[in-house]
Amino acid sequence: MSDIRIIPVTTKKGLRTFIQFYYDLYEGSKYAVPYLRFDEWNTLSKDKNPAFDFCEAQYFLAIDYSIPKVVGRIAAIINHCANDQWNKKQVRFGWFDFIDNLEVSGMLLDAAAHWGRERGMEELVGPLGFTDMDREGMLIEGFHEKSTMYINYNYPYYPKHMDALELFQKDNDWLEYRIKVPEVTPPKFAKTAQFIERRYNLHVRKFTKHELVQGGMAKEIFHIVNETYKDLYDFQQLTDRQIDGYVDSYIKMADMNLITGVVDGNDNNRLIGFGVSFPSMTEALQKNRNGKLLPWGWLRLLRVMKCHATDTVDLVLIGVLPEYRSKGANALIFADLIEQYHRYGFKWAEAMPQMESNKGVQSQWQYLESVQHRRRRCYRRKL
Repeated sequence: MSDIRIIPVTTKKGLRTFIQFYYDLYEGSKYAVPYLRFDEWNTLSKDKNPAFDFCEAQYFLAIDYSIPKVVGRIAAIINHCANDQWNKKQVRFGWFDFIDNLEVSGMLLDAAAHWGRERGMEELVGPLGFTDMDREGMLIEGFHEKSTMYINYNYPYYPKHMDALELFQKDNDWLEYRIKVPEVTPPKFAKTAQFIERRYNLHVRKFTKHELVQGGMAKEIFHIVNETYKDLYDFQQLTDRQIDGYVDSYIKMADMNLITGVVDGNDNNRLIGFGVSFPSMTEALQKNRNGKLLPWGWLRLLRVMKCHATDTVDLVLIGVLPEYRSKGANALIFADLIEQYHRYGFKWAEAMPQMESNKGVQSQWQYLESVQHRRRRCYRRKL
C-alpha cells in the first residue's frame, strides 16, 4: 500500500509549507527563477488577493509518510467570472509541482478534479492561475533556457507525466521569443513611426510617475489591457481592485523611461496603446535562492531597477486598441523602446508568452533578430 497521501491546506503554516516546496524542489536549478516569497504569499492568501472576490480555491500537498516529506503540491481554482464570460464550467489547476513520480502527479490532479467535480465543474484545465495576469502554462520546450520572474519553469519530466496520464489533451500553447536589441532602430519601425505620426496624428507619450499613479494614466493602461486582451484564451476582465493592486505592485516600481504610451492627437490625445518593460530580475533572483529579500535581496533588485545592472529587458505588457492596430501604432512603441534600451545598454529583450495562434504579434519579430526559444502548454481533461 502506498504511503503517499494528499492533504488539503487549511492553515497558514500549511500555506507556508505549500510555498516552500517550490524552493526545495528547484534548489540548485540553473534555469528556474525563485519567485519572490512575499508575492507568492499575497497571491495565494484569500485576504490579500482581490481575485478572491470572484474566485474560490483549495490547495493540496502530497506527502510521502514513509519519509515523511512533502513530494508535491497543486492549487485547484474556480474563476467564476471567467467561467461566466466564456460559458464554461472549468476548475483550473496551478502551482503544480511534484517529484518525478507518476503516482504523485496523478493523485494531485485527481484531488483537484474531485474538488472541482464536487462544485459542478465539468473540465480540469491548467496550469493556470487565478487570472490571465498570473503565471500560466507548463514548459514543454526550452528547458535549458533561463526563465524569468513572470513565467513558470518546470523540469522536463513534467510534460512526460501529462502524456503518460493520457486523459489530458492540449488546450492551448504559448510561444516565447528572445530578441536581440538592434544597434540601430530597424528601418521598418523608424520609417513606419514617422509615417503614422504624419498620417494619423499618433504620437509617443512618456509619463511622469505622478501622471501614472496619482493622475490615473496607469489605470488607463489596464483598461486598454481589458479591451486588447478580451478575446484571448480564457482572459477575464480585470476589476478595479485588481487594477489598483497591479498599479501598487508594479507601476509604482517602474522606470518611466521603459513605459511608452501612444496617444491620438485627433481625439484629445487619448491613450490608445502602450508598452511596459522592466529590467530582467533573473540574475538577481537566482542569487537569492530562497525568494526572501533580506538581508541582501533588496539591494540586488534595487541595483537592477535603478542601475540597470543586467543586459536583458523583459517586455512585460504591450497593447494597442483594435481599431489602431492596422495603423501601425506598435511601430511607434517599438521605435521608442529600442531607443530607451540603447540608453541603458540592454542587449536582449524577452517577450512574454504569446498564443501560438496570434500570428499578428509574432510577425513583429521578423524585423528583428529573434529566436523562439520556449513553448508552454495548457492541458484539458473532461471530468
